[in-house]
Amino acid sequence: MSIQVLPPEVVDQIAAGEVVERPAHLVKELVENSIDAGATRVHVEFFDGGRIVKVIDNGKGMAPEDLPKALERFATSKISKTDDLWKLRTFGFRGEALASIAAVSKLTLTSRREGDEQAHQLVSEYGRKKEIDKVGGSLGTTILIENLFDNTPARLKFLKSDAAENTAIKTTLRAMALSHYDVEFRIQENGKLVSFWPACKNRKDRVEQILEIKPLFVGEASRDNVRAYAVFADPHNVAKTAKNIWLFAQNRWIQDRSLQAAVNEAYRNLLMHGEYPIAVVWVETDPDCVDVNIHPTKSQVKFQEPSLAFRAVAAALRGTLEQAPWLAEDQRPRGPQPLSDVSPQDYSSTKGLSNFAETVTPKENLAFQDSSLQVTQFQKKDFSFPTSTVNQPKVDYQALAASAEARESLRPSQASESPEPEAPRGYWSSLEVLGQANLTYIVTQGRDKIVFVDQHAAHERVVFEKLMTAWKGGKVDVQDFLFPLAVDMSPEKVEALLGIAKEIERLGVHIESLGPGTVGVKAAPLMIKEAILSSVLDKMATEIVDQGGSYSLERVVGDICATMACHSVVRAGQALGLEQMKSLLRDMDLFPLSSFCPHGRPVSVEYPFYKLEKDFGRIV
Repeated sequence: MSIQVLPPEVVDQIAAGEVVERPAHLVKELVENSIDAGATRVHVEFFDGGRIVKVIDNGKGMAPEDLPKALERFATSKISKTDDLWKLRTFGFRGEALASIAAVSKLTLTSRREGDEQAHQLVSEYGRKKEIDKVGGSLGTTILIENLFDNTPARLKFLKSDAAENTAIKTTLRAMALSHYDVEFRIQENGKLVSFWPACKNRKDRVEQILEIKPLFVGEASRDNVRAYAVFADPHNVAKTAKNIWLFAQNRWIQDRSLQAAVNEAYRNLLMHGEYPIAVVWVETDPDCVDVNIHPTKSQVKFQEPSLAFRAVAAALRGTLEQAPWLAEDQRPRGPQPLSDVSPQDYSSTKGLSNFAETVTPKENLAFQDSSLQVTQFQKKDFSFPTSTVNQPKVDYQALAASAEARESLRPSQASESPEPEAPRGYWSSLEVLGQANLTYIVTQGRDKIVFVDQHAAHERVVFEKLMTAWKGGKVDVQDFLFPLAVDMSPEKVEALLGIAKEIERLGVHIESLGPGTVGVKAAPLMIKEAILSSVLDKMATEIVDQGGSYSLERVVGDICATMACHSVVRAGQALGLEQMKSLLRDMDLFPLSSFCPHGRPVSVEYPFYKLEKDFGRIV
């Protein structure tokens, strides 16, 4: 068969298959055109799973002579030369959307500019344009799409159910509204108003309006010329899927696995397996440092420095999460202990707690012999209260009371000397300890509630944080190898690792090149086994090549520290004395994330007094 030039209608349908894969993509293109036209109000109606769509805006409108041009391929007002692709300030730029849509539907385009006496209307049936008519119409542009894909039955049969297509359209419109907080959106489905989002003052207000979640928190971070802004929920408010992670680059809604991984990385050690954060993230950089022209639907972008975007997003969320802003101001912990104040002796944080090593720095403890690093749940135990308390710490409450009275009698009277002001206490240490329930939970009370604290999870977070702080501060032993440990990998991965060799050294791993396809490890933290090290470095190199950034080593060390903490702290079923419980609560005040164990489980459960009073019939 000889080579021949395809007819225009075939070319248009091929383009439509790329740009308008489903009705949701059509809606996205039309709304983006409205935003580019300066619209402050956008009204969208859709019927029959998106086979009929109507978009009305109050933008600047189009001249009558431009209506036929708008339906031509590669006709646009957004760019005029190649260099404009690297200076884009608009969402549309290819000039393909309307032409592609017109090729597979009946399209009615009505537009009126400011100053025009009447609106003008152009009708196109599957690419065949009719004469322009004068009609009545308000300022702006209205586009009506009917009989979508009627001339392409093969594409029509691949559409999903009306309910599925309607859901996809509403998801797309939700994303468009999130990215344009200053635009009013009105959404109608099958003639019924389903969403109305008035314009907001800022991004945070818009996210709260659309996701209907409060409170939300804001974080910002910059890495060189890449800036990240995030609005997100606290770790108590999570989702079962990743669909509530919304990503925007240059204010475009995108799908990006690397940035999604950065969001999950920020929540590391705060969520349980199967839980996903709720977050909306915007990434901004110089227009010439990002390529938005790599996908027909413009749903993906390519950063010149992907690692900067990854690090900026992770830092924007983590920087705020570590401050635990979901706690009231008077309940927030005092903050983590400074690195300069941490010493190996501090690892035995809760003095007097049995079953916890007095120090974690000796080599026999750092070379932790446990391979269950992936365990994220604690085993359930059936505790029966023993008739004997042999080998269990005893608390003589009568002796404690007597000693308290004795100490009180030795104090100078308040009349003769004014009392010294009491040092401010953190949230956890301010709770009054009532006792221990089921040898597992510390029972405390605050001003308006009872708080149960899981002693194992609480102590595990304290020890985990101190281990990680010591490791990041270089206070964990590093082992020098007599001969470098050779790790074989592709030359691309070797180059990627050597490019961040200085950063890896700060984590205690010293590497060198042993050849184009081999990395040599000269030294590594003693807590990391040699068998794990090679797989960690290979995974790290893969993440750098694929995503532009890596937290692999820190993640593995975090898993090791979490396991070490889990196996070296007070256990469920272990009796604690009153002072031991108070000491644990004081240590929890040192770290803002004490509300979660390293595996993401909650450390405490609260029961307000008003609920007790309601259950007892004291209040209605």
